[in-house]
Amino acid sequence: MILLNKIIAIVAISVVVAGIISIPAITEQFVDAGSRKKIHFTQTITSSQDPGQGHESHQLALILSPNTGTLYDGSITYTASEPIQIVVLHEIPNTQAIGQPTWTVDSETIYGLSLVKPGISAGSFEFTGAALALHTTNTEPFSATVSVDGWIRGQPTEVIMQKIEAEKEAEPTLLLSRANVPATIPLHIGTFDGEPVYYIITDSNDETHVDLITEQQEWKVELAPPLSNTPKEALQTVYMFTDGVDGDGIHGYQDEVFSSTPAQTDEYSALASVTNISWKIGQVPEVLNSTQAIIGAEQTGRITFEDTEVVINMPQIIWPEGQMTVKDNKTLTDDMPYGGGQVLDINKDNMTATFIAHRGWGPDGKTIYYIVTDATPLGPAEMMGVTDAPTSANLIANAAAVDLFQFQ
Repeated sequence: MILLNKIIAIVAISVVVAGIISIPAITEQFVDAGSRKKIHFTQTITSSQDPGQGHESHQLALILSPNTGTLYDGSITYTASEPIQIVVLHEIPNTQAIGQPTWTVDSETIYGLSLVKPGISAGSFEFTGAALALHTTNTEPFSATVSVDGWIRGQPTEVIMQKIEAEKEAEPTLLLSRANVPATIPLHIGTFDGEPVYYIITDSNDETHVDLITEQQEWKVELAPPLSNTPKEALQTVYMFTDGVDGDGIHGYQDEVFSSTPAQTDEYSALASVTNISWKIGQVPEVLNSTQAIIGAEQTGRITFEDTEVVINMPQIIWPEGQMTVKDNKTLTDDMPYGGGQVLDINKDNMTATFIAHRGWGPDGKTIYYIVTDATPLGPAEMMGVTDAPTSANLIANAAAVDLFQFQ
C-alpha cells in the first residue's frame, strides 16, 4: 500500500517556491505525435572546437543538432562551468545568406546565426530554430548541464546522444531523472554581532534584486512572488547598505548585517526582510557590523532606515556558533537515505556550498529539484541534518509556502 504523508514541517525554506534552484528538470521523455514530437530531457555535455567556418578558435556544445526540415521550439535551462552564449541556428536558402550572421561547416549548407549573449553561467531561454548550442569565444573546453523542454517538428536523427526512432513505438518511452544530484551554490559573507556569517541566496519576491544578485553571483536567483505573503513572525531582518564603505555587499558596499543566526533559535529565519541603510550627507561612513551598531548610528542621526517590502531567501550555512551538517558519505544514489545532512561540501576558499538536490514534481507534473536548508519541528530537522527553525511554523497554511507531499 502507498501511504501519503503531508509534511507539516516546513522543510527547506527553499521549498517555499518549488524548484527555486537552477538545477533543471531532468526528465527524458519522448511522445510520438506524428511529425511533431515532444522532447524533455537533461544532459551534461562538454564543449569541443566549433566546427563552423571562421569559428575554429571557439568552443561549441551542440544540444539540438541541425537536420534538414527540422524545427525545434521550446525552452532551455542551463548551468555551465563559465559564462556562455546561446546559439540558435535557422535553416535558410543559400541565396538569403548575404548580409546576416551565418554558420556553416562546408559552405554548402548555410544557417542563419542568432548569438544571444546572457553573460552568465546559469539561466533559462526560450528558443525557436533549426539547432541549439552553447558557445564561448575561449579556446578551452567548458562543461554544462542543460535541460530542454519543447517540441520537434520534422524527423530529426539525433538529439545530443539521445536517439529518436522514426517508427512509432507501442508506448511512449519514459526515463526518470536521477533522484539526487549535487547543486553547487555561491556563498556570500555577512555579519552578525561583529562575526562573519556565510550564507546563500536562492530566491526573492523582488525582480530587481533577483536580476541584480543573479548577475553578481553568476548563479540564477528565482523570482518567487508568493514570498510577499510571508508573515512578519516568519522573517528576520537583513540590513543592506546602499552607500558608504565599499565592499562585497549586494549593492557594492559593506557586507549585509543579520538580526539573528540559527543560534537564536526562536528568532532565526532563512527568510529575511530587507531594510536599506544610507548615510546622511556630511557623515563619515564606517563599517557597522552589528544590529546594535546600526541602531546606535540611526539614533544619533548618522544614517537613515528604509524598510522595504523585499523578502530574500538567505539560508545561513556557517554562523559564529556553528554550521550546517556536512554529510559524511558523499556518494549520491537514487535510494540513499534522506537523513544525515543535506550539505556535501562547504568551500570557503572558492566561496561555494554544495547541497544534495532532491527530485520532485511540480504542480504541473514536471520534474523539479529542491534543497533542504531548515525545518521545524526539531525532530525532522535533526533527522535531515538541517537547521532547526521554529519560526517556520508561522508559514503553515500561509500563501508564502507550498505543500510538499511524500510517498512511502
